[in-house]
Amino acid sequence: MKLVYFTHSLASCWNHGNAHFLRGVLSELIARGHDVRVYEPAGAWSLENLLADNGDAGLDAYRTAYPELSSHTFTPDADLTELVDGADVVIVHEWNAHDLVAALGKLRRDGAGFTLLFHDTHHRAVSAPEEMRAYDLDGYDGVLAFGEALSRVYRDWGWGDRVWTWHEAADTRRFFPVDSAERDGLVWIGNWGDGERTAEIENYLLAPARDAGLPLDIYGVRYPDAGKAMLAAYGARYHGWAPNAAAPALFARALATVHVPRRYYTTILPGIPTIRMFEALACGLPLASAPWDDAEHLFRPGTDFLFAQTPDDMTRILGDLRHDAGLRASLASAGLETIHARHTCAHRVDELLAILAGLDAPSHLRSIPA
Repeated sequence: MKLVYFTHSLASCWNHGNAHFLRGVLSELIARGHDVRVYEPAGAWSLENLLADNGDAGLDAYRTAYPELSSHTFTPDADLTELVDGADVVIVHEWNAHDLVAALGKLRRDGAGFTLLFHDTHHRAVSAPEEMRAYDLDGYDGVLAFGEALSRVYRDWGWGDRVWTWHEAADTRRFFPVDSAERDGLVWIGNWGDGERTAEIENYLLAPARDAGLPLDIYGVRYPDAGKAMLAAYGARYHGWAPNAAAPALFARALATVHVPRRYYTTILPGIPTIRMFEALACGLPLASAPWDDAEHLFRPGTDFLFAQTPDDMTRILGDLRHDAGLRASLASAGLETIHARHTCAHRVDELLAILAGLDAPSHLRSIPA
């Protein structure tokens, strides 16, 4: 199978969490013998910010960890017919220009032989529905949505049985437990973003870590001066951006981490954890979570990780994790078991191939090799 994927950026994971999942899925497809080609627009904001902050060296970790992956930049005047020539499947991520999305749909309507899917991994369908409804998806064979709540939005928009829930997952070729002679404190890898979860970061991460007596190291981008001042006031150590490929080594230095979901995923899009949750559990790192609704039963709360319903709960849980090595070992083992049973990028490739096999696609796709 030849698969073409149009992404915002494969090369950069600067404030671009979808790159984590995409790299894992495409790496898995390549390992199975599929022909994969990736396009990203010239001037993608994630890559531009990465290079501005870190120079070309900011790409070193990605290049080292994923030598089999590469992407090609394209400009708005690119010949799309040439870019998708010979493709069996074309997938377009939602962080692409409306004109590109529409033009690919027109190619499909005009008789192109590939299967065309739209991949949505964001909350804009509910936070900015006018932006998402502006995408012309006429001609698309279906939508891949990264949570059942998001799939329901597309069904309400008329997609019916042509939308599939396709969760993110851990790239277990790179995310796995790393032995460490010394572990201490908490690590949190997350971006400040537009500040919609400032209160949650303070109440479920900064204050409980301080009150539980656990040192806290934080990595991420888009922290304003006020945010950095808040971290410093609680005694947290802020390190700036870290490439996603470095995360397993950072996890290996810590006793535990905390999951702080974005607000949209605790309210109108329940059931969608951040990808860091999958990655931390894949690394065998004990995890405590701020409140969210595991509406799709992705995990085993209380077994794979510990839920805190209030900030006081989080302080107590972090204290328990600090002092109870047996509890940490139990959580690490259970979380890793669930990831390996259900939530690897290999599982998601299996799901994608099953979706493609069930579509009214070109006949040769019905026997796609696993």
